[in-house]
Amino acid sequence: MYIHQRENWSNFSWDNETILPILASVRHLQGRLLGHMERLGFDLIERATLESLILDVVDTSRIEGEFLNPDLVRSSIARKLGIEGTEYAAIPRNIEGIVDVLLDATRNYDKELSEERLFGWHNALFQTGYSGHVKIDVGRYRSAGMKVISGAFGREKVHFEAPAAERVLYEMNVFLDWLNTKDQLDLVLKSAVVHIWFVTIHPFDDGNGRIARAIMDMFLARSEGSKIRFYSMSNQIFKEHKQYNEIIEKTQKGTSDITNYLVWFLGCFERALLSSEKNLEIILDKSYFWDKHKFTSINERQRKIINYLYDNYEKEVGFLRTSSYAKLANCSTDTALRDLQDLVEKEILISEDTGKKTNYLISSPKNIRIPRIVTKE
Repeated sequence: MYIHQRENWSNFSWDNETILPILASVRHLQGRLLGHMERLGFDLIERATLESLILDVVDTSRIEGEFLNPDLVRSSIARKLGIEGTEYAAIPRNIEGIVDVLLDATRNYDKELSEERLFGWHNALFQTGYSGHVKIDVGRYRSAGMKVISGAFGREKVHFEAPAAERVLYEMNVFLDWLNTKDQLDLVLKSAVVHIWFVTIHPFDDGNGRIARAIMDMFLARSEGSKIRFYSMSNQIFKEHKQYNEIIEKTQKGTSDITNYLVWFLGCFERALLSSEKNLEIILDKSYFWDKHKFTSINERQRKIINYLYDNYEKEVGFLRTSSYAKLANCSTDTALRDLQDLVEKEILISEDTGKKTNYLISSPKNIRIPRIVTKE
């Protein structure tokens, strides 16, 4: 039996003795980090918000198996936020759409979530009327049944079957009424509840996960009363996507007691907050780095590579060597070697001789190893 087949299924409950101490700890960390952010200058707040939103957009899509170009995402968000110095690029509609949804959710967090607004989000995600090569209902609730399935053809596994299509309008009316009602429930807990509630109704033909996480982000922003974004829940969920899928499935096959789901959600949120501390450290390091070298003459290739190493700190970018520099900068190895030697002479990079090859690291103001992750070439 699925949870939605139980009577009064959305009257969720949980064990406060288990949940409240965890919530208090997470709320303390959230407040401390937000306070830290608010003490930074405008440029750093803008930079941190940009980087967090990029992670949100890229990783909420990666959870669904869609891989977006982070540079195009960066360009789209920066232009929409009016951040100067953004290179113009033609942005595909699928990127513009998910950026619009996340920005509306987090910038207009205090606005009511109406059916019209929800349909607008869905239309932004599927502007062509298709999901891949399949035509779907866009900007309206689904008109057919919905199953979450994995596995090869002939060996499919059904993880979840959503409420019948004729129930969706009623279920969504109940959901939106509760969501838009001001109550005493802590807004971080409310973000967790609206997420599991929405994905269980599964009201659309596609895009349910991305919209559920957008609603979650809206309530997390509301819990802070701030448009500053300094962490990404979608990034942390992507890191834990196996556990994410497992806890969602277990909850949807359980009872209205969602204690275990809330324990996981709050733990994931805490890990997202802790990860943001490291991201902020990198943002600050990059700011100090460019301030230190604002009068140092370097070419555009060199600037591009340094920014790439900072912006991809969380990714496995490997050693920076002459060959990798040439590939990233789209230049010859001779040009790459001259660029690298020039950067070492100007104390922008540090060379690390391994005996066989030379690795290059950024001369970090905060002594952070960048690139962080090293792999064999």
